[in-house]
Amino acid sequence: MKRIFPPHAYSDAPRQSCYWNTTTDTPDYPAAKGTMSADVAVIGAGFTGLNAALHLAEAGEDVVVLETHTPGWGASGRNGGFCCLGGSAASDQLLKLQYGDDARLEFRKAEWEAVKYAQALIAERGIECDTHSEGETLFAHSKAAVKSLKAQAEATERNLGVTCRFIAQEELAQNGMKGPFLAALTTPIGYALNPLKYTLGLVGAVVRAGARIHSHSPVTGISHGNGFTLTTPEATIRAKRLVVATNGYSSDDVPKWLAGRYLPTQTNIIVTRPLTDEEIAEQGWFTHQMSSDDRFLLHYFRLMPNKRMLFGMRGGLFSSPKSDIRMHQTIRQHFETMFPHWAHVETPFSWHGLVALARDLTPYTGPIPEMPGAWTSLCYHGNGVAMGSYAGALLADQMLGRSGARLHPKVMQRPHRKFPLGRLRRATLWPVYAYALAKGD
Repeated sequence: MKRIFPPHAYSDAPRQSCYWNTTTDTPDYPAAKGTMSADVAVIGAGFTGLNAALHLAEAGEDVVVLETHTPGWGASGRNGGFCCLGGSAASDQLLKLQYGDDARLEFRKAEWEAVKYAQALIAERGIECDTHSEGETLFAHSKAAVKSLKAQAEATERNLGVTCRFIAQEELAQNGMKGPFLAALTTPIGYALNPLKYTLGLVGAVVRAGARIHSHSPVTGISHGNGFTLTTPEATIRAKRLVVATNGYSSDDVPKWLAGRYLPTQTNIIVTRPLTDEEIAEQGWFTHQMSSDDRFLLHYFRLMPNKRMLFGMRGGLFSSPKSDIRMHQTIRQHFETMFPHWAHVETPFSWHGLVALARDLTPYTGPIPEMPGAWTSLCYHGNGVAMGSYAGALLADQMLGRSGARLHPKVMQRPHRKFPLGRLRRATLWPVYAYALAKGD
C-alpha cells in the first residue's frame, strides 16, 4: 500500500491514548479468510462505509465490510465529535466562482441535510452517543473576525433561512464563555457527540441488517473486470460492486485512481481529567456548546457533560514518536493560553488522526472514473461526522438507482483533481502550517 505519511501515522500509537477508547468496548470481528463473494464489498468501517453498507444491506444487497483494523479505528472513532455544518473548506465566493451561485446554495443546503440525516439516524436507531450542545458556536479573536462573524450570520440567514445568535464580548462571560475572545456566533444547527459510540451504533445497525464485517482485513489489491476481486492477507473476495470509503487513511494504489487526489493532514486532541466545580467557576467556562475559533490552525473545544474539557487543534507536519511529543507540547501550550486558569489541570488523554483535504476544497461522492461498478466518497475537510455519514447514504442511493432520493449537490459530483508533487504533496502544507504556527494563527 502506498501511503504518503510515515508508517507511524497508520499505527496504533497515535490513538493509544484516545479518550473515546475508554468510554465503550469495540467489537473485534474476525478477519476475512478463504474465498468469499458478495454483491457489494465496502472498504472501510467508518462513517461513510458503514452508512453505505447499512442502506445497501437493508435494500437486500449481500454486503461485506472490510476494515484494516477494527470499526472506528480511523478518523471516525477518534475525531472531536462535532455533528455540524461543514464538509468543504471553500468559501461562498470560491464555490460561486467554481460552480455558480445556484450550485453554491445547493451545497449549503446539503450541509444542513447532512446534519439532519445524522440526527435522524441517531434517533431512529436509538444510538446512545452522549449528545449535547445546542448548535455550534464560533469565536472571534480579532476585530476583523468580529466583522466576519456578522457577515456569516447574514449569509446563513440568506442561505438557509436560519437566524444565528451574535454574542458581543461583554455578554460572553454571562454565557459561560469567558476567554480571550471578542465575540461569538451560535448557529442553531447540530450537536456534539461521542464519535466512537456513534460509529459502533452504526456497526450494530449494519450487522442487524445482515451485512458481514471483517476486522484486521486490509485490502492490499483490487482487480476489476466482470466485477471486482479484492485481496487481503488471508482472503480473496469477489464482489459485483465496490465502495471505497477510506478517506484520510487511503492508499495511492488501492485503487490507483486515488493517487494524488486527496491530501491527509493531521488533527490533534487532548482531554482533561474531570474538572471540579471550583475550577469551572474560576475559569468562567461552563457552556457545553461545541465551539471553535476562526484561526487558520483551527482550535475546537467543548466542555462535556462529565466535566472533562476536550480541546483540539489542526496542524502537525510530521509523524513520529518525537513529533507526537512536540505536537502535544504545542497543543498543551495553546490550551493553557486560551484557558489560563486550567494550566494546572492534567490532560491524560492525547491523540491525533488524519483528515483529508481536496485540491478543490470540496468533497466528492460518486463513481470512480474508469472503474465501472465502483464508488467512493472522501475529503470532508475535518467535518465528517455529518457529511461523511450523509455521503455514505448518497453512495447507496446511487448504487440502488435511487436518483433524487436525497439532495446530491453538483459540488459533490465533480471528481477530485490531482494535487501537484504526487506522493510528495504533503510538503505543500509544511510552509503554510509553519508560517501559521510562527504567526500564532
